[in-house]
Amino acid sequence: MSKRHAVIIAMGLIVSASALAQTETTGQAGPKAGTSSATPSGTVPATANPAHAAAPKAAAAAPASTAESRSAAALALTHEPTYDEGTAQRIKDAALSYSDLAVRGGWPTIPADARFAPGVQGTNDDLLRKRLILAGDLAAEKASGAFDQDLADGVKRFQARHGLAPTGTMTPRTLAAMNVTVQKRIRQLEASLERLENTNFSFGPRYVVVNIPAAFAEAVENDVVVRRYRVIVGKTEKPSPTLTAQITGVVLNPTWTVPSSIAKTEISAHMRKDPTYLSRMHMEVLDGHDNPIDPHSVDWSGTHTPNFTVRQQNGTFNALGAVKIDMPNSYSVYMHDTNQRNLFSDDYRFDSHGCSRVDNVRDLAAWLLKDQPKWSRAAIDAEIATGQHQEVAMARKVPVAWIYLTAWMTRDQSIQFRSDVYSQDEQLLEATAEEAAFFSNAGNHPLTAHMAQ
Repeated sequence: MSKRHAVIIAMGLIVSASALAQTETTGQAGPKAGTSSATPSGTVPATANPAHAAAPKAAAAAPASTAESRSAAALALTHEPTYDEGTAQRIKDAALSYSDLAVRGGWPTIPADARFAPGVQGTNDDLLRKRLILAGDLAAEKASGAFDQDLADGVKRFQARHGLAPTGTMTPRTLAAMNVTVQKRIRQLEASLERLENTNFSFGPRYVVVNIPAAFAEAVENDVVVRRYRVIVGKTEKPSPTLTAQITGVVLNPTWTVPSSIAKTEISAHMRKDPTYLSRMHMEVLDGHDNPIDPHSVDWSGTHTPNFTVRQQNGTFNALGAVKIDMPNSYSVYMHDTNQRNLFSDDYRFDSHGCSRVDNVRDLAAWLLKDQPKWSRAAIDAEIATGQHQEVAMARKVPVAWIYLTAWMTRDQSIQFRSDVYSQDEQLLEATAEEAAFFSNAGNHPLTAHMAQ
């Protein structure tokens, strides 16, 4: 039996087909006959029920005016790591809990035209309360009543767990997230677990994690998140890869060597329209020996793979900004600053060619170099101000992982979900199902039965 198939079966994610069919049809949740009403402990371990925790502050997720305030607000949400050595087991626990909820009917669907107003008793207020109670975002004893502060706090908890601004109001995006079925949430947990099972990462006392669907980076020290930053990751058509690597150095005032794919398409297109583009962008064309060549001697038709290199000089105009973080890997991607820092205020941050742009990256650089007193934050700022290119090698390499988790559970038992922006969940599960079917059929064939052992 394949490892993937074994993991799925061990998790117990195959729930009663009749119960699932009924839930998909009715979209309603309810306890079995003769049983008491479901409580939050049915979906979230009772040891740390989010319904009993303080509601997130709405201001924490509001776009801030500076890199420092944005990263401080992100860190204030939680110090629990997205990814640590216990993440896989916690995802299994969350999946089993949600599978139990699915068998019992899942959660209710809230009408698309439902309206909610603070202090006013609405037609769907109790339905909303039931939805929040089943997911552990509202205490069971708050099952009825008008839209009060308790209900608003429950909505905030739900929003925070789904990467939405915790406003406490029922926005269209909040309603859409609430109406995602429990079966789809189970599939997200299952796919996230499958990816982690195939990730080989050596955790250290200090490490960095970029969770691509969440568009956040975390600096973890002694199992606690000590820094959290907004990041801009790959567009849907140019997704950032999942990988593990070692951060080996920090480059101040970096130059940017344009990837050949960008030179062939985007740079060539610009040069065909405007022959002065390269000079305006402070770029130069180099041959195979890094010698400058005349841009007018280059074929900018874009029909051939470039036999030259385009490099942008360092400066305020540079696409990498003032800092680049070296992390050698087979995808040739890295983390860096940007000269378009206004993009960090956006909620949708999937706009790069595959690399990860980091908000407040100078703070991350200072954390990475904290073992080298010469490179304090003040020293980093001073060196950047000189405009001189400077490469700083790490005294101790720091592990880094770029992961793709659309569902996970932190140590405080908060189950988190994010959008499957690259549509990788269903693709992975389809491949897993095909593999399981293959081994199942192989087990029935006398010539291939040994493959299923």
